[in-house]
Amino acid sequence: MKIVLLGYMASGKSAVGTILSNKLEIQCIDLDNYIEEKEQLTISEIFQINGEIYFRKKESEYLQELLNLRETCIISVGGGTPCYGNNMELIETNSKSFYLKASIQTIFDRLSGETSQRPLVATIGKENLKEYIAKHLFERSLFYQRAQHTISVDKKSIFTIVDEIIELL
Repeated sequence: MKIVLLGYMASGKSAVGTILSNKLEIQCIDLDNYIEEKEQLTISEIFQINGEIYFRKKESEYLQELLNLRETCIISVGGGTPCYGNNMELIETNSKSFYLKASIQTIFDRLSGETSQRPLVATIGKENLKEYIAKHLFERSLFYQRAQHTISVDKKSIFTIVDEIIELL
């Protein structure tokens, strides 16, 4: 069995995945980290050198690779992963999926301090960030809502979120 955590940037996928992995004693694989290992470049470098289309193709390939692994694991995917190619279909048919749903304000608060590490928001600037998040969330929510389970993460501790996921498994 595969457990896939999806949601917008800064919704807590990596943090939740790490704690969940410790509690369930199974491996957690962050798709972005996996891509960086395989490509020997950071996500930012892949975007700069090869562009977003190349990145999205590789992202799909590596998602498929992880979903095909024999062992049970947690896969934390990038915010855009479910929205490209047939990625959401792959997730739907090969995993138990959880949408970590964060409000625009929660995402804004979390991203405000780290825009430089996020290739898609690095150039936007704090004054335009909330509008950007709102637009993106609107576009992506149709994909996110296809997850088997939706967990609201606003004003909750990581441990509460993890416990909610475990209850649903």
